[in-house]
Amino acid sequence: MNKNELITNIAEKSGVTKRDVESVINGLIDEITDALQKGDKVQFVGFGTFETRERASRAGRNPQTGETITIPASTVPAFRPGNKLKEAVK
Repeated sequence: MNKNELITNIAEKSGVTKRDVESVINGLIDEITDALQKGDKVQFVGFGTFETRERASRAGRNPQTGETITIPASTVPAFRPGNKLKEAVK
């Protein structure tokens, strides 16, 4: 399912216009992104938690030359599913 399909499905189930649903979803994505940029967690009880994780620097290999390179440390977004979501998917 892509974003447009999600918007259509929510609009049909809720009786709200697609434009309003799209506005809410875009706002949700923006708020989650802003929170993660600040280093905060966003938790939806039962659904899951969006958070950032620190990835340490590590050794890698250039596939073309075979040369060993150092991949720098980075911060990456992560999602940890909640128990209700895990049970629903089983």
